[in-house]
Amino acid sequence: MATAPGALGSSAPRRGDGRLAWLLIAPAVAGFLVFFAWPTVRGVYYSFTSFRILTPPRWTGLANWRELSGDSVFWHSLLVTVYFVALSVVVGVLLSLLIAVVLHRLTRSTVVRGLIILPFLISGVVAALVWQWMLDPQLGIISQLLESLTGVRLLFFGDSDWAIPSLAAVSVWKSMGYNAVLIFAGLQTIPASVYEAGRLDGASGFQMFRRLTVPLLRPILVMVVILTVIGSFQVFDIVSVTTQGGPANASNVLQMYIYEKGFGELDFGYASTMSLALFVLLIAITFTQMRLARANETDLS
Repeated sequence: MATAPGALGSSAPRRGDGRLAWLLIAPAVAGFLVFFAWPTVRGVYYSFTSFRILTPPRWTGLANWRELSGDSVFWHSLLVTVYFVALSVVVGVLLSLLIAVVLHRLTRSTVVRGLIILPFLISGVVAALVWQWMLDPQLGIISQLLESLTGVRLLFFGDSDWAIPSLAAVSVWKSMGYNAVLIFAGLQTIPASVYEAGRLDGASGFQMFRRLTVPLLRPILVMVVILTVIGSFQVFDIVSVTTQGGPANASNVLQMYIYEKGFGELDFGYASTMSLALFVLLIAITFTQMRLARANETDLS
């Protein structure tokens, strides 16, 4: 029997559905246009101008980009940022994977998962302040414990060699719980029959982890790596609170340099140029990672 127009189960769109849909998504579209699209377009325009906020922007073409290519501080900040990103990604993803596997093997308690993700929910400023107190060379509990065990007192944030590793440790601590929960969710999608087949073939636990778990987790791991890379390149709050880019520019990451140029020297034209360069760099890195890792493919059949 044919279904009457508008009857229950009919897939034909009803009159007025389009207007209702646009009404529902209008706040999100307005927010996107006002807080993302328009600032992006203005930022691209400012990158080709000399704009110091107190005077109208003056078109200078590629002058900012030529200055950027010869700016030694910019390239130093980029190298410092890449060092921070490398530490955060490698250590953070490995720890997150380990925590996710332990959760999957030993417990699936929602309380434990909530406690693990708790650092991610804490403000970056608060986390940076707490770690700055704990790593204080005079009064910090971690510094005192380390000195009592090894007899060595490290400056952590005050040492040029330890500043970036210390910042990376704080970043890893803050984000690894969230990443672990994402990987844990991916582990739950792997059928138990895959591991049963591996055990029947005589594979050890480590062999199954290396040849079954990791390949089947590839889409999730790629997503976690990409999110971690993007977040690490945009680090600002923990650096601003703990080291302010010091000592001797050892932790002067790119976001700190952009902030200094924009809000310290009021050179918003050049700051926009560096921001646009970072934006293009992140797009290139993201697409390269997705292409090389085949993020849109899965080995699950």
